[in-house]
Amino acid sequence: MKTWDVIIIGGGIIGLSLSIELRKKGASVLVVERGEAGREASYAAGGMLVDCGVETPAALQPLATASARLYPEFAHELEMESGLNVDLRDQGTILFLSSEHIRHPGLRTADLNPPDLGELEPALAEPNRPAFLLKERSVDPRGLSAAALQAAKRHGVDVSSGEEVTAVNLSDGRVSGVVTRKTAFLAPKVVNCAGAWSGQIAPHAFPTRPVKGQMLCLVAPSRGLMKHVIRSPEVYLIPRSDGRILVGTTVEEAGFDKRTNVATIQRLHRAAVALVPELRNAKILEDWAGLRPGTPDALPILGATATPGYYVATGHFRDGILLAPITARMMGQVIGGKSPDYNLDAFSPARFSS
Repeated sequence: MKTWDVIIIGGGIIGLSLSIELRKKGASVLVVERGEAGREASYAAGGMLVDCGVETPAALQPLATASARLYPEFAHELEMESGLNVDLRDQGTILFLSSEHIRHPGLRTADLNPPDLGELEPALAEPNRPAFLLKERSVDPRGLSAAALQAAKRHGVDVSSGEEVTAVNLSDGRVSGVVTRKTAFLAPKVVNCAGAWSGQIAPHAFPTRPVKGQMLCLVAPSRGLMKHVIRSPEVYLIPRSDGRILVGTTVEEAGFDKRTNVATIQRLHRAAVALVPELRNAKILEDWAGLRPGTPDALPILGATATPGYYVATGHFRDGILLAPITARMMGQVIGGKSPDYNLDAFSPARFSS
């Protein structure tokens, strides 16, 4: 029976990025995905690479900043290795905040009130609150996931789709592989990257939960209608280079329900039109919902577990796309027996042990 050096449970952007990192280090890797690789939270994400201090937990800030800096090289490599476009954009973000947030230390006062917001983004409605201009990027998560999957396969990563892992197998107290509903796979090391489903896999019940987010996609009446990502307390708008504009999102505790709600989608659409009035003429292309992996303290779970050979990289909540490069690099170091570039104590799975 074939054996791999490492089995990764979950074929989202975290699992796929890590698989490439491990292959570069010479490990044989199998990714086991319960559905279709890259089609869960990664596929449903907006793709804003947010490392702003207002919206990022303090403990996560160093990783967010480091990962954002890695993105140009990360995206370029995936495009070169896959032949696919990930639509990495660097036009920046216009951020509208409520009055209680405008003095947040994560924002520089020089960013307050861009001198000519109308010149930056002519389609914007007349703003009635302060705005910040942030040097952030965005990426198309669907393109990114597809590129990561193709790149992983090109590197020699094996991918088994439609295989739901139910447990990690142990032999003499350490990992020996995984069991699915259909079969078993052998490896001395296993990494749980199963997102919202991570806690359902024995022997460790990681406290991950699905956090639903509904979104819709518009086709702008003109391709150059918007350049910047626009975020407000009510809604965010993410332009793509092909003229699509994503509108999101909600944060709902709704279990594993991925259905959209007509009233919610209409509310998001109205909020988008309030920011950019010309969007009332945009065609609604599609709407959807995704399940982000949340944790009790809103921080990822990263590192080695108490079971020898068993590792975890999950719970990235709204930052999975952003944190993929740094997560892959650090988990590659941990799995290889090296000290990671950043201290992972705040993200240790041990913090949830009773």
